[in-house]
Amino acid sequence: MGVKLEIFRMILYLTFPVAMFWVSNQAEWFEGYVIQRKRELWTPEKDGFQLQEIEEFKERVRKRREEKLLRDAQQKS
Repeated sequence: MGVKLEIFRMILYLTFPVAMFWVSNQAEWFEGYVIQRKRELWTPEKDGFQLQEIEEFKERVRKRREEKLLRDAQQKS
């Protein structure tokens, strides 16, 4: 009985990771769910708002950097 149990365990240990890898690579099974989830999380309105915030942040950082460079240049002269 012990040998049969060990053979079963060895078969299970070898086939389980291979089966999980194969299932996870079946993209068509999960494609609909993934697309729906991405649409829920990243709506176009939300993306546009985030892009606007990023551009405003970039502009603020650029202005601060220019002001600092100007102040440094004025202090040196």
